[in-house]
Amino acid sequence: MNNKKQHAGFYGWLERRIGIDQMMHEALDEPIPGGARLAYVFGSGLLFLFLSQVITGLALALYYVPSTDHAHTTVAYISKVVAAGEFLRSLHAYGSSAIIVVLLLHVLQTVFYGSYKGRRELLWISGCVLATLMFAMAFTGYLLPWDQKAYFATAVGTNIVGEVPGIGGKLELLMRGGPALGTLTISRFFVAHVLLIPGMIFAFVALHVFFFRKAGAAGPISAKPRNSGLPTTPFYPGQVIIDMAFALALIAVLSLLAHFFPFPVGPRANPADSTYLPRPEWYYIPVFQWLKYWEGSRAFLGVVLIPAVIVLLFVLLPFLDRGAERRPWRRPIPVGGVVIVLLGLAGLGWASHSQDTKDPSIASQLHRQDEAVVQYMKQPFKPEESGGGATATGEAKESANPMVQAGEKLYQDNLCSACHGVAGKGGIAAPLSGIGSRMSSQQLQTLLTNPTPKMTGGGMPPVPLKDGQLKQLVAYLMSLK
Repeated sequence: MNNKKQHAGFYGWLERRIGIDQMMHEALDEPIPGGARLAYVFGSGLLFLFLSQVITGLALALYYVPSTDHAHTTVAYISKVVAAGEFLRSLHAYGSSAIIVVLLLHVLQTVFYGSYKGRRELLWISGCVLATLMFAMAFTGYLLPWDQKAYFATAVGTNIVGEVPGIGGKLELLMRGGPALGTLTISRFFVAHVLLIPGMIFAFVALHVFFFRKAGAAGPISAKPRNSGLPTTPFYPGQVIIDMAFALALIAVLSLLAHFFPFPVGPRANPADSTYLPRPEWYYIPVFQWLKYWEGSRAFLGVVLIPAVIVLLFVLLPFLDRGAERRPWRRPIPVGGVVIVLLGLAGLGWASHSQDTKDPSIASQLHRQDEAVVQYMKQPFKPEESGGGATATGEAKESANPMVQAGEKLYQDNLCSACHGVAGKGGIAAPLSGIGSRMSSQQLQTLLTNPTPKMTGGGMPPVPLKDGQLKQLVAYLMSLK
C-alpha cells in the first residue's frame, strides 16, 4: 500500500516509464568511505561553476557579435545599457577566475590526499585534460571584448604559441586566422569558446564521472587506496548538503563582487597604440614573467622543454607514485614537487608585480591604462565610439613588397612588439617611429646584430636571425618612415 502511494501521480508515471528510482539510486547512493567531508566539495564546485559559466555565457551571446567592427560595441552595450547586463557579465568574468581558484584547490586536495592512487590513473588523466580545457576556455574568452587589454594580451599569448619549434608558426596562424589579430581571430576564438571547448568539457566531465564511479571515492588519507575498510555513508544527503552549501557560498561571493565591483570593459582595441603595455589575467602572469628569462637560443629550453617535462611528470603522477601510502608527510617527493611548482608560480607572479611597480615609466603607463578604463566606464554608451573599421595592422596596411611582408611576420613572431610596440610604431622604452628615415639599412642591420651598450642594458639582445631573415626584418623596419 505504501509503495503504491509513494509511486502515485507524476512521480509514479515517471517511475513506470524511465525507472526514476533506479536513476536516483545510481546518482545519489555512491558510498563515501569515512563519510561526507568539506574537503570533497571542490569537484562539485567546479561543475557548478562551469554550468554557471554556460548559462551566463549563453545570455551574453544573445547580444554579442564576433567581429572587429561590433564586438566591443556589443560588450559596451551589455555593460552600459542592458538591464542587469553589467552584473551578468561580471558574474561571467569573475566566474572564470573562480574556476581557476577552485581548480587549484581541487588539484591540491587530490595530491595531498593521494586520491589518484588505487587504479585511478584514468580518472587523474581525464582530470588533467579538463584542467587544460578550463585554461583554454579562459584564454579564448579573454579576447572577445576586443578592448585594449584583451587585444594586446592575446597578441602576446599567440606570439608565445608561435615560439614552439616546428609547429609554432602554423599553430599561431591557425589561431589568428592570418598574420595579425582581426575578425577571423575573434570568430575562431568565439566558436572555440562557446562550442568546441564546452563540448569537449561536457564529454570529459562525463568520462571523469564514469571513471570516478568505477573506482569509487578514495576517502580520507588514512584509508587504503583500495578496499579502505572504513564504514561508508551514501553521497545523499550528507555530501549533497555540503556541496550545495559550498555552491551557495560561491554564488554569494561572485554576486557580491559583481554587484560592488563590476568587471569593467576598457576602450576599444587600437592596434596602432605603441605605448600600451600588455598584461594578461592574473593566472597567466607567472607564465608571462617566466618567458622574460628565456631569449634567443635558450627559448626552446624555457618555452618548450622545461614546461613539457613538468607537465609530463604531473600527468604521470599516478604511474610514478604507486605505493599504498597516502599520507602527504610520507610522500615528500610528489607532494614537495607540486608545492615547489606552485611556490615558483607565486614567486614569478610576485616578480612581475614587483618589476611593474619599481620601474617608474612602466608603473605610470599601467596607471594611465587603468585610469583610461575607469574613465571609459563613466562615459555613456555611444555606438559610434566603438564602431569603425580599425583592425590589426595586417588588415589595415598591406604592402606589395614580399620582403616587407616577411619582415613584418618576423617582427611579430620574435615578440618585438613587447618592447617596441605593435606595427613598429615604438614603445615607451624603445621608440622606433620613423627609424627608416633616420638610418640606412646597413646601419640598422649592424645595430640589430651588434646592439650598443645602452641597448643591451635596456634588455635588447642581438637579433638571432640568419642573413636572409635579417634583411627581411630590416626591410620592414625601413618601411616605417
